[in-house]
Parts: sequence; C-alpha cells; structure tokens
Amino acid sequence: MTAGRGFTGNIAAATERLEGLTRRHGLPPGAATTLRTLLELVAQEPIALTSVRDPLVAVDVHVADSLVALDLDVVRGARAIADLGAGAGFPGFALAVALPLASVSLVESVHKKCAFLRRAAQHAALSNVDVVCARVEQWSDGQGKADLVTARALAPLPAVLEYAAPLLRVGGAVVAWKGRRDRLEERDGEAAADLLGLSEPRALRVEPFAGAGERFLYLSSKLSATSPRYPRRPGMARKRPLGPSTTG
Repeated sequence: MTAGRGFTGNIAAATERLEGLTRRHGLPPGAATTLRTLLELVAQEPIALTSVRDPLVAVDVHVADSLVALDLDVVRGARAIADLGAGAGFPGFALAVALPLASVSLVESVHKKCAFLRRAAQHAALSNVDVVCARVEQWSDGQGKADLVTARALAPLPAVLEYAAPLLRVGGAVVAWKGRRDRLEERDGEAAADLLGLSEPRALRVEPFAGAGERFLYLSSKLSATSPRYPRRPGMARKRPLGPSTTG
C-alpha cells in the first residue's frame, strides 16, 4: 500500500481504533502511537510480509488479534517471551508494546523478514525486542529460558507444541492462535503435549474485534522437563507431526 490520501485517512481511522484498544487492555502511555508506527511500517514495506497491510484492516486483524491474549494471566505476567515465526511482527510487537518490562524475542528464519523486524523495532524504539534470525529448531540458546511462547498462524498444533516446549521453563506456557476448531488436530495436540511434558491444550474462545468470527487461543503449560530428543531436526515437526499416528 503506497502513501496517499487514502492511506492518510486509513491511518487516522486506525489511530482512533488503536486508542480504543489502549483503553480496553490498559496499555501504557504512548502505546497507540507506537502501534500506529508499526502499522505504517508494515503498510509501506516493499516486501510481502503479510497479505493484510491496510492499516484500517490490520489494526484489527493484527493488533487487536494479538492484544486479546492479554486477557490471559500467563500472558500479562510474562517477562521472557519468544514469538515463533514472527513474520510481520505480530503478536510479538504488540505484546512488547503492552508489556514494556518483558523481553520479547522475535524468532524468524527468513532473512528479509528479519531485516524488517530489526528496522521496525529500532524505528518504534522497542528496546525490549530482540530479533532471532534462525529456525526455531536450531535456536539452542533459547532453550529453557522463556516463560511464554507465542505462535500465530504458524503451524498445526502438534508442531507448535514441539517447537515451544524446549524453549519453556517448567511452569511456563505456550499460547497458539487458531481459527475454527479442528478436533483431529486437537487430539494430535493432546498426544504431542503428553510426550513433551506439557499439559493438555485448552481451547479458549476469544473475540478480539467485532465480526472476528471463530477465534481460539490454545493454552498449554509446561509441567515437566522436555526430552532432549525434541525438537527434532528442522522440518520434522511438520513432516511427521507428533500424534496418534506417530505415538502408536
């Protein structure tokens, strides 16, 4: 989306919406301005970070959808967050704005996206954001350090759990954003969680914005240490997801 009269009008309307989200979620002073900056950067970035770039749409689809996780105590209380498959930066950027005392690692394997994330974090003065340009399976420095792992539109639930579990401290939690519920995916997720030392994932219905349709946050807590065999080598979590078909 290029700058122009329509862009300016959409940014103004998005700003009003951001101010409403700031009040709804009790965000820190200046949060709406920072989030507006991020939406502008996404809209103007030449590379295709996301199919939703219009600020007036993105304010709901990206920002409101991210901030709804603040309804969960485990998210509000997080101080070390790893956002997997960060892409255009959501939910990671939104949570970094909302939780200035938290350290947020944006994990992304595509170098062009990593470059954008670094520029955006610097431009928005988000000093609590770190960009990790690596496949999550190979991010050994992150293992056992997070008290919250987030994943939005990343992968089927069993794969998300396999990526997240090794990064979590015992007592930490993973939150995965999903649309319509898939009972087979949920059953596979339950089996994966059992193997990984996680609690059975709970599907929590949320309504981040009017007309959002079916939206769920899947919440699973780390109960015990994860076997060192996980995560498996890159690509295996998607190619051979943990579940009844691979656990017997």
